[in-house]
Amino acid sequence: MPDGARRKRDGVAPPEPQDARETDAQESGAQEADAQETDAQRRRRRAHFLRELHEAKALRDRVQPRRVKAARMRQAMRMRTFRW
Repeated sequence: MPDGARRKRDGVAPPEPQDARETDAQESGAQEADAQETDAQRRRRRAHFLRELHEAKALRDRVQPRRVKAARMRQAMRMRTFRW
């Protein structure tokens, strides 16, 4: 049965297409907000993110010592087989 006939039979309206102009307006608004952000704010946000990332990696290393040891062994093997 064609999709349109099934919708008529079930009484379901087809989904309305989203207005592309609304989406473009939202994206341009986000870009303007990003442009207003200063370099110092961006660096501060980046530093905060990197601190949290480092903390999360350290926590993972503490709770999964076997994975850390295996990663250390793989890295050592890579360094031993590396040729200049």
